[in-house]
Amino acid sequence: MATKKLPLRSKVKTADTWDLSTLFASDEEWETAFTKWQKQIQKYEKFRGTLGDGPAQLAKLLKFDSKFDQEGERIGTYAHLKTTEDSTNSTYQRMLGRFMNAASNAGQAASFIRPEILSLSAAKLKKYLAAKELAHFKLSLERLVRYKPHTLTDNEEKLLAMQAEMAQAAGQAFRQLTDADMKFGDLKNEKGETIELGHSSFSAFLNSPKRDVRKKAFHQFYAEFADHENTLAATLSGSIQRDVYNARVRNFTSAREASLFVDDVPVSVYDNLINAVHSKLPAVYKYFDVRRRKMKLKDIHHYDTYVPILSELNVTHTWNQAVKKVVESLAPLGDEYCSVLADGLKSARWCDRYPNKGKRSGAFSSGSFDGAPYILMNYQPDVLNHVFTLTHEAGHSMHTYYSKNHQPYEYYDYTIFVAEVASTFNEELLGKYLLDRAQSDKERAYLVNRAIDDIRGTIIRQTMFAEFEKVTHALAEAGEPLTLECLKQEYHKLLALYFGPDFALDPELDLECLRIPHFYSAFYVYKYATGMSAAIALSKRVLEGGQQELDDYLTFLKGGCSKYPLELLRDAGVDMEKPDPVQTALEHFESLVDQLDELL
Repeated sequence: MATKKLPLRSKVKTADTWDLSTLFASDEEWETAFTKWQKQIQKYEKFRGTLGDGPAQLAKLLKFDSKFDQEGERIGTYAHLKTTEDSTNSTYQRMLGRFMNAASNAGQAASFIRPEILSLSAAKLKKYLAAKELAHFKLSLERLVRYKPHTLTDNEEKLLAMQAEMAQAAGQAFRQLTDADMKFGDLKNEKGETIELGHSSFSAFLNSPKRDVRKKAFHQFYAEFADHENTLAATLSGSIQRDVYNARVRNFTSAREASLFVDDVPVSVYDNLINAVHSKLPAVYKYFDVRRRKMKLKDIHHYDTYVPILSELNVTHTWNQAVKKVVESLAPLGDEYCSVLADGLKSARWCDRYPNKGKRSGAFSSGSFDGAPYILMNYQPDVLNHVFTLTHEAGHSMHTYYSKNHQPYEYYDYTIFVAEVASTFNEELLGKYLLDRAQSDKERAYLVNRAIDDIRGTIIRQTMFAEFEKVTHALAEAGEPLTLECLKQEYHKLLALYFGPDFALDPELDLECLRIPHFYSAFYVYKYATGMSAAIALSKRVLEGGQQELDDYLTFLKGGCSKYPLELLRDAGVDMEKPDPVQTALEHFESLVDQLDELL
């Protein structure tokens, strides 16, 4: 039987790819815009030393800076999306590299702005904040003033800005190694088909009903990581050291505090999440035991935790079927939401749908103020989770759609903290939609199992990742070298805690910490957990409420970053500074485990 290979990018049907013309119609158009934009960098210099001359002068600078940044977003988004199509395409790698270099130069040229504004006297800053000329930028200026204790001198800020490209080296090396250079070989699936093993197909193998297929895929996949473990440990360590350096140089007590400061989120929210999950770990252990018993396994391994327990229930969705179900499940959000999304996923070609050779793994939504809110998928029809991934990314994209249509450029770009609410909200609605239409106890059990795994993957697993980030950054801050053995040992401790005493931990699983892309954007993953907790509460509120509850949620989507995330969520109906949303989500998890045990 012939080996089933991923197609080359050039062989993918146009209808299955995204249409980037809302950004640029061609590479040539991009080149023209890039050249023009790059020449604008020198215009920053004329503003240097003048920001204390009055509100009108500062307003001129902020207007120029905003327009420059908006155009840079459009240019950078196009270059970034083109590189994700095929990581081996050197043309687009160079395009992105040129943009990043120019953006770094722009950062250096503009690095005087923050320290110069913050050097103004308290009386002058107060006058500026009240000035009519600066009314549009008042919120930005208020937020900027918060950074006064963490802003350096003009020359020091320029030095930091010059490090922008260098600071990305660890993450770039990781992505090139894992997406382009690492080769995982071929493997036969349960149908006897030989398939190329890679990041996107790995999840399909782990969903195989045949344990031998799952086991072989797990060990073969991690064997490649073992071959590169020292390099990957070095890149991860470098990324963590960068975080620690940046926090220290800006006078934060820790890298974690520095990261949470941006959203005005107290460290207590992070710690409360970890503590809440720790308190409910016995329910997780119980679930693994239920899964082991129902699958008739002597012991349970990591490669047994993704396949649906009812493996004989085949679930397949073509792209169009997936889009139809996603849109129908989101009907409670109203006609505009559903019609805009349906058009985006069908005729407007927001989404790059299927895997191809060299394509970036996983999925993401990449919105910009001037372009469509694009989605990258590696969609596989026989993986139900990919339907949930689609509605997840659609949640991000529709968040962008509403935000950019109701906020000016300066306040449209919502933070990740609230972004994960919008995406997991959609998953909650899809899960309820499918469960309400289940035709049998078997199908119901299948969907309850999936709902359990969703909470386990989004709240429990991401909290484990968040705790790993907390521990490793604390070690680095204490001067502890982050060697390969150190990283593996710390990760193993967390695996043992989160999976429980009766779970069979394969030694290779310690390497999982070396393959998580989000670790290169530290203190990001906890937002998945808090986001899902908020989403469970808000979806319940919308489904059980009326027009006011729906309006509250849509207003939240329209809010962009016009308020801090915790305030936006409070207005929508959920308070994340209290333990209630996380506790409620975990209690829901416990009840689902009990339901599954009864249904099976």
